Amino acid sequence: MKTANFMARGRQHRGVLRDGMLIDAAGEAHHPDVVQFLLPVNPGKVIALALNYADHNAELGFKTPEEPVMFLKPNTSLLPHGGTVEYPRGAQFMHYEVELGIVIGRDARRVKAKDAEDYIGGYTIANDLVVRDYVSNYYRPPMRAKGWDTFGPLGPYLVSADEVPDPYNLGLRAFVNGELRQEGNTRDMILRGPELIEFMSRFMTLQAGDVILTGTPKGVSHVKPGDVMRLEIDGLGALENPVAWESEDAEPLIAQEGQRI
Repeated sequence: MKTANFMARGRQHRGVLRDGMLIDAAGEAHHPDVVQFLLPVNPGKVIALALNYADHNAELGFKTPEEPVMFLKPNTSLLPHGGTVEYPRGAQFMHYEVELGIVIGRDARRVKAKDAEDYIGGYTIANDLVVRDYVSNYYRPPMRAKGWDTFGPLGPYLVSADEVPDPYNLGLRAFVNGELRQEGNTRDMILRGPELIEFMSRFMTLQAGDVILTGTPKGVSHVKPGDVMRLEIDGLGALENPVAWESEDAEPLIAQEGQRI
């Protein structure tokens, strides 16, 4: 089942996608092209994983880490399908990252990998945007690189786990202005959802609605104001967001954090 939160005629709805239409609680149909999408979930926290695809690690010149490299994505970074991503003034290299988002279905603490699938409520598409100027190594959490407002588009749908029989054989694609820029498959993840849930839930409670971003394959490239990003994952739909300059009164970035990679 694919569900979405959206605004239509001034009211907020939660609908189920059936035959290309969003059906709200009253049974009324809404075409997805004419509604305003909201976030598919409202997570308590978003835990993102870096360097979880070997080809992306090679692309950046990093070795594969010995254990998960994690950071928190601020909830203020989250943006729904159709929302505008703000390009920071002064940034030199900003890029998209198409990622499978795992949505936790019920609270998980000290869960073993063999049982972890029972704690997954569904999946969504994520764009883990980053200003690469502010990434120098993975020993420092890249909060300034990835924590900007609007740098965490999610959606458009929450797809229930039963509708994704094999989440580790899904094609991922990122297009910029219709041009294919990034392509990969979730089968190439180094650590998969169950392993990540076991690792994370050993020291913190994963709560229902939390989202785990599972990393991105190779193929990142610069985006700029005026571009439109379209991210696709097999069976999950397409997440699309335009890029625009942040407001003119914003202070430009004037320094880089070490050597840009």
